[in-house]
Amino acid sequence: MVKHLIIRTLVVSWIFWRYFLPWCFLRKRRPQLLRSAFERLGATYIKLGQIIASSPGLFPEEYSEEFQKCLDRVPAFTFDEVRRIVRSETGNSIDDVFQSVEETPLAAASIAQVHAATLKDGTDVVIKVQRPNIGDRVRADMWFIRRGARIAEFFFRIARLANLTGVVDDFSTTIKEELDFRSEGRNMDEFNEIMRKHSFDKQVVAPKVYWDFTTERLLCMERFYGIKADDVEAAQGQGIDTEKWLRIGMRAWNLTMMLHRCFHGDIHAGNLMFLPKRDQIGFIDFGIVGRFDADQRMHVLRYVLAFTTQNYRELANVMVEIESVSVDVDIDAMAADMELLYKPLLERSISDLDYGKILPGLMQNAQKYGVQIPREFILIIKQLLYFDRYAKLSAPNLNVFNDLYLVDFLFTPAAAEQGIDTNAIAQMLMSVQQMQMKQAESNAPEN
Repeated sequence: MVKHLIIRTLVVSWIFWRYFLPWCFLRKRRPQLLRSAFERLGATYIKLGQIIASSPGLFPEEYSEEFQKCLDRVPAFTFDEVRRIVRSETGNSIDDVFQSVEETPLAAASIAQVHAATLKDGTDVVIKVQRPNIGDRVRADMWFIRRGARIAEFFFRIARLANLTGVVDDFSTTIKEELDFRSEGRNMDEFNEIMRKHSFDKQVVAPKVYWDFTTERLLCMERFYGIKADDVEAAQGQGIDTEKWLRIGMRAWNLTMMLHRCFHGDIHAGNLMFLPKRDQIGFIDFGIVGRFDADQRMHVLRYVLAFTTQNYRELANVMVEIESVSVDVDIDAMAADMELLYKPLLERSISDLDYGKILPGLMQNAQKYGVQIPREFILIIKQLLYFDRYAKLSAPNLNVFNDLYLVDFLFTPAAAEQGIDTNAIAQMLMSVQQMQMKQAESNAPEN
């Protein structure tokens, strides 16, 4: 660690001064210069850049747009390194462990790359192989990033309101978990167990983990053959009812979040797949999983239900109760602003929504009241926007923000079994039931 810290100190210092002076004087090129610096600094910074790219609203729009270029600029490492890592992790050569492994990776990311492979018994799998020496480099890089965040908060109010040190701490926790592939494997097992518990496993599935070939730096899992959630034309061409399966997938995601206090935290299109040969929908890549405690779950539940029933004052109350704002905030004004922001999500035609402005609008409203929105709330909203984007493509009559099928499990004994205090949300549950009745009446055929 000390050796890597010394080396990274020299590298980071050189790159910092290489880009700092141009950044000071070339204001219009600042996003490009910062992105170039991140790419020169390597995997940890590219990973951080990918978070900036996928978090419009948390970061200025011009930076989020520029860092989109980080999403597909991660070079693969050599297959000789793959061979070396497999031997190091399993104690055997790659040819002794697998019947075959494709040398060209299916995908290369900042932490690892993925190869198609076949087990000795003929089972098709994929193996996720961690980049060489990435662990030591990440730990050294995080030392610098933490200090950079503290300096930024000291000098810039917007950095304090965005809770930049909190973002970095969450990033540090996330990337440490991603460095241990056994954690990702346990996340997949947990997801599949939850689906079995609720008799949902015939419809929704995560890849099976092959633990005999899984270690801290090597993950071996079932290979899914499917169609990405946003490839509607291909899915419907194979006779898939995309609206039906999208609703099933989102209901499963809601169920894990609301009942079991954990949720897949990166539902981009590559991680949600229609599986036509299995008649299922599949979730992959469980490196990012959001979790919260029982109290946080009640806040999330109240927030989601208030959102669904358009109870904007309750939304404002939840924000105060989680101590995101001071107690002397103007609740009525805050609720009115939330209504202006959220109402289009619930009432406007999906085709009319401008997704690029939703999360930035939420963040601007938060800053107006000095709100520091908890990471879990931001992560949840991001996943809801992912789902709503897929609905816009494949299920134009579906609004994922107020479809009551997606939360109907809250009316079953399973909710109480998982420790949910239904009395605390009884009034909002009644409002949901009333909405269900109105929807049923409006959809009933006329005599």
